[in-house]
Amino acid sequence: IAWRKDIAFDALTLLGLSREGLCEFAEGMWAHQGAASAFTALSRRASTAGFDLRVASAFRGYTRQLDIVNAKWLGHRPVQDETGVVLHRAALSDSDWLAAILRFSALPGTSRHHWGTDFDIWDRSAAPADYRPQLISSEYQPDGVFAEMSAWLDDQIVADNAEGFYKPYDVDRGGVAPEPWHISYRPVAQGYHQHLSLSHCLPLWRGHADPAGECHAPLQMVSVLEAQADAIFKRYVLMT
Repeated sequence: IAWRKDIAFDALTLLGLSREGLCEFAEGMWAHQGAASAFTALSRRASTAGFDLRVASAFRGYTRQLDIVNAKWLGHRPVQDETGVVLHRAALSDSDWLAAILRFSALPGTSRHHWGTDFDIWDRSAAPADYRPQLISSEYQPDGVFAEMSAWLDDQIVADNAEGFYKPYDVDRGGVAPEPWHISYRPVAQGYHQHLSLSHCLPLWRGHADPAGECHAPLQMVSVLEAQADAIFKRYVLMT
């Protein structure tokens, strides 16, 4: 692929191939400096409202996302539906299995976590000391452990008072399932999202070299994906 010169300087970040320019804002967690600063401000305000905002996941690179998706395709990691029921590979066609994976796992090169602008969050003050957040909808629903924090944050977002954060997967648009734990720093993320392109991702999915000349393992389902790539990209990547 001939990478466009106007985006080549940032293509590695766009596709999750580099964390250059990101900062380590917590042990083992990296983020864009603007997003990290905004989250710190949001956390302080949440604290005055009685919540202890914590990040369960921040930057996630291309290779990590590739491993997750490939493992799910091969049946090495569980694939669940919206209610948490584990699905069985043998019961679904290749296309349906891919769709089930993409409801909750982004294709590598398209994950918003690549940019250091997006966080999966939870409220430590609402849970027991040994609690490990599962990042499932029931935790954030009205009777869930993080319901009060989620409702407070939703109010801040509606009032445009959430330090620039919003929930890109707030409702079901027919692609990615709702993720009430996922917040995005709009001032930076919006720019990256506008540059996402299928033409940037397909070569990587096929195992070709990236903009820095490095090759990566191909997606295990690339032949299934290519047959419907345009529709999939629109539904699961652009429709947010």
